[in-house]
Amino acid sequence: MLKTLKKYRYPYLFISPFFILFLVFQLIPTVWTFRISFVDWNGLKKMKPVGLANYRLMMNDYMFKDSIRNTTLYWLVSVVLIMVFSVMIATMLNSRLLRARQFFKTATFLPYVCASVAMGLIFGMLFEENAGLINGILTSLGGERIPWLTSSKYARIPVEVLFVWRLTPWFTQIVLSGLLNIPEEYYEAATVDGASAVQRFFRITLPLLSNILFFCFVTITVDAWKLFNEAYVLAGPGSSNTSLFQLMYTTAFKTFKLGYGSALGCVLIVILLLISFVQFAVRRRLGEI
Repeated sequence: MLKTLKKYRYPYLFISPFFILFLVFQLIPTVWTFRISFVDWNGLKKMKPVGLANYRLMMNDYMFKDSIRNTTLYWLVSVVLIMVFSVMIATMLNSRLLRARQFFKTATFLPYVCASVAMGLIFGMLFEENAGLINGILTSLGGERIPWLTSSKYARIPVEVLFVWRLTPWFTQIVLSGLLNIPEEYYEAATVDGASAVQRFFRITLPLLSNILFFCFVTITVDAWKLFNEAYVLAGPGSSNTSLFQLMYTTAFKTFKLGYGSALGCVLIVILLLISFVQFAVRRRLGEI
């Protein structure tokens, strides 16, 4: 062991910053979070062990139940819409018929580099009930004004729209990189055999993009369950559009219930681990891993 370390001391030295940062900013905080999830602590007073009380409290906490429901809906909607839009936009950007391709690549990527909080404020004005552009369009078409941000029925919609709008450009670039790596000979051979554009898309493009789409699926899942800025800036009445990550933040750093906030964080970690396990298990069962 010592001989191996001595032999490869320089390679280990070069990769050590990653492991040091991982240890200090991820592993230790995660272990610490798990530890204080079993105590009652406001950050100043002495910790008071409470066992599983914080976890039992979740079972009767309507805000926790609402946040789980909201985050699940954010996840399902964002996975479907982001992946569909990403594939559609990437396919158009990869088309030979598209002119000024570099311009459109840059234009479609701009939403991702915009600050999410600033975009949240702008979307708040767009979805404002009385003077917002969205309701202005609806009323001009003969519809009625919708209380997007003040109704528990509609409060999730602006959050979902902003989240999908902001993340779609990033995953579009990932899908586009996959499209650029598909050999053109496959499409030429399929064309010679009489395959239509739709058949080429479903028989060649999607199967060869399966690994990239699976990566997007896993990444979107993690991002959706960590959704915070959008729900925080576009907060609706009560907990109507509160995400689990947002509830964890407000519980720990606004009401200073650090023990309960840590318990929420542990639940979030467990949920992500379970979802990831199912995703990889299904893919392995299909023989794609």
